[in-house]
Amino acid sequence: MRYKLTLSFDGSAFCGWQMQKNAPSVQGEITRCARELFGDTATVTGASRTDSKVHALGFVCHVDTSKELSESSVVSAFNHLLDPHIAVLSCEEVDDTFHARYSAVSKEYHYVIHNSSVPDPFLKDRAWFYPKKLDDKKMNECARGLVGEHDFFSFMAAGSKITDCVRTIYSAEVVRNGDLVVLKIAGNGFLYNMVRIIAGTLVDIDAGRINKSIDDIILSRSRECAGVTAPAHALYLYRVNY
Repeated sequence: MRYKLTLSFDGSAFCGWQMQKNAPSVQGEITRCARELFGDTATVTGASRTDSKVHALGFVCHVDTSKELSESSVVSAFNHLLDPHIAVLSCEEVDDTFHARYSAVSKEYHYVIHNSSVPDPFLKDRAWFYPKKLDDKKMNECARGLVGEHDFFSFMAAGSKITDCVRTIYSAEVVRNGDLVVLKIAGNGFLYNMVRIIAGTLVDIDAGRINKSIDDIILSRSRECAGVTAPAHALYLYRVNY
């Protein structure tokens, strides 16, 4: 049996999705509960890795097991067993052709900036506090330059071993809702730290610390031409599309 689970989680309690020996992970917690529910042979595969402190609103994984339960029972049982920082939103029985990672056609991320002169303690682990006034319309115009198929080497963390940096961005926009400025970006794949570097670059362009356009930064194929890597705790995996 293969079950597709859609999760939300507060990443502040975990080292990321990927299971590690010496730190709590989301995969580790899902696997613990899956084996308690289905037995020791249950395995858990995620749609992607997430960094430490990164959150998710619509992460997807699949669980392989020999035991059959109703979809509603799976949801109820997981939410009873799980760490309260994680919730299973839905469960769907799927066939073996579905794969949480390889069947995905696109992912959407949101990056949240708390743009206010006064910090909010309730957003401390949820958004990047940035007190200088941001021009969200200027940032949105810059973000449009990301759309399309490009070599995004400039927006990849230094030292990454990835050699093919071509990705397609389907949409990218910056919107403001009160004091929250949100980058919404969807694509067929993302490089290591790519969304966080894009967010930092848009802020640096707005602040005048970078005088190059997004097009120029992409064409440069230089990490040094892009902006800072924005903090992990403000990044959300919003949705995985299949």
